[in-house]
Formats: sequence, structure tokens, C-alpha cells
Amino acid sequence: MDREDQLIKRVSLRFPFAGDGLRVGIGDDAAILRPRVGSEWVVTTDAFLENVHFLRNIQHPRSVGYKALARATSDIAAMGARPRYFFMTLGLPEACAGTWFDGFLGGLARAARRFGLVLAGGDTTKYPLVTISLTVMGEVDRGQAILRSGARPGDLLCVSGRLGEAELGLRLIQEKLHKQKSWAKLLKKHFYPEPRLALGVWLAGHRAATSKIAASTYATSTYATSTIATSMIDTSDGLSTDLGHICEASGVGAIVWAREIPLARVPVGLTRRGFDPLDMALHGGEDYELLFTVSKKFSSRLPARVGGVPITVIGEMTRAKKVILLGTDGRTTPLQAKGWDPFRKKS
Repeated sequence: MDREDQLIKRVSLRFPFAGDGLRVGIGDDAAILRPRVGSEWVVTTDAFLENVHFLRNIQHPRSVGYKALARATSDIAAMGARPRYFFMTLGLPEACAGTWFDGFLGGLARAARRFGLVLAGGDTTKYPLVTISLTVMGEVDRGQAILRSGARPGDLLCVSGRLGEAELGLRLIQEKLHKQKSWAKLLKKHFYPEPRLALGVWLAGHRAATSKIAASTYATSTYATSTIATSMIDTSDGLSTDLGHICEASGVGAIVWAREIPLARVPVGLTRRGFDPLDMALHGGEDYELLFTVSKKFSSRLPARVGGVPITVIGEMTRAKKVILLGTDGRTTPLQAKGWDPFRKKS
């Protein structure tokens, strides 16, 4: 395996020093950052582990690098912030220090350029499996970050894009159908997800009123917001699970209209194999769409699309602290959280 300083040099060549707020970056003991006046840092961390989050024998190293950064950056989008810097801790087996590492860096660099991120530092080490830990930093105007805790009864529940597309790709892999050329395009969102940065920034930057709106009396947080979106989260774990996080943080419930959920387009050949678009939309993770709430009186200001990504109203927040699904047959049932949970016991 190459010496650590040689690996770091290869990283530095892919990620040259840049960023007006980055005083000291790669090559020193720690980075020195300077935030803009009137802004706040938004910081998130995310792990991406071989045999847990990806399979090295199936997923191309470029996709591993791209997806690792996209996953973490989606949390920045969910707060309405602009991505600025990231840090990476990387564990590599000796077999991955050559061609695999170069492919990984290529995907990582592509994602960094696309999302407007600068690599500010990190660490590398030898390890039996590929382990990636990323810290991403974003900036948002002071007091304008969108939290999970601001939803109020009567708010409309909205989502970007289509749900279940990443789960569709995962199930193709699980069923060993991913090598069929006719279905190759269905793997794109699983391998190369797109955090909804433009929409997050738009929601944080558009005011619901000229004066600040008091924080919800139903919310557990006192963080006030004057943005159109009253709460927001990304769909990393699946609609049923992530909506539960909003409801718990805000102290409210929700009713989801199954008929309105934007579903993945599943070929007939796969539906016959048991691929259920609604089930994948409700419980499939890793779509990294934005799930957010908007006050009804300001909903007319919400466009149909932002950055080419469609926005759909799929439900309403309620006083009853329950999450209910209104089915296409008109019946209501409790919507159980069956999305991704690494600690859930398998039945």
C-alpha cells in the first residue's frame, strides 16, 4: 500500500486549495475557517461503510465516491443551507489503494464540483474494509435554517421529486436483476442520488412574511422561522420514517394521501415480480428528496418546480399525534415507520 503522505498528495491533486473563507486547508494539523458576517454554520456528519451502505463488488468506485458525498450533503439541503466545505476520514484495504482509490476520488471530486464543496481536510488509514466518514459544512443566513420542529396543524405536507426510485434500484440488486441492460437506467438514483440543494436554499431564502413568525406552540424547539417552509427533512430513511421524525419533533400528526404521492415509474415486468411502487415510496430510503411543510396561507407562493424538480402536496399535518395513510380506496390506516433503521431487528 502507498504511504499515507502519498495518498494525501493524490487527494490534494484532485482537490486544490480554494474557498474565500478557508484560510488553512489540506496539509496542516487542522483547518481554519472564517464564516461570512451574518451567517451560521450548518454541520453534519455521515458514515458510508462497505457491506452496510454499499457493496464493493457491485458498485463502481466512482459511484461510491459520488454517493458518499451526496448523502452527507443532502442533510445540508434539508436545513436550507449552502454547501461550503467538507472533511473526510477514509479507511482503505491495501487492495483499494490503487485503481479503486483513483476511481473513488474521481466520483468524489465530481460530486464536490457539482455541489460547490471544497475539501478542507481529513485523515486516511489502513483498514480491512472501506470506511468513509464525511463531515460537511454549509452556511445559512442567521436564523433562517429550517428545522424539523416547526410544523403546525393544518400545514400542508410537500415532497420533491419522486419517491421509491432509489429503493427500486436497490431491489434490482437484491434480486440480482441489475445486470439486465433494459433496466440499467433504473439504478441511477441508487448509485448517483441528487441532494435537492436548489430547493432547500429557495425555501430558506423565501419569506412567509415581512416579520418573523413565532415558533410553533406545538414544537419542541423555540427556534423561530420566517421562511415559507415551517419544517423540513430529507428522505434518507424513507417517507414513513422521516415523516415520523418531523411529527415527533413538532409535536403533531399527519395524514398522507396515497393517491397524491409521486411514485417511481416501475416497468410492468417488475410489478409482476412483486415490485410495489407505493410500498417503495412509503418505506424505501436513499431518495434524498426534501419532505417539508408549508402553511396553507402561504402555499400559493410555492412554485410547481424549483430547479426543474417538481414539488407535490401529499398530505396535511394534524393535531392528533398519529401518522395516518389515506389509501387509494378511501380507507385510513396507521402508517407505520418501516423505513431504514440499522438497529431494527429483522423479523
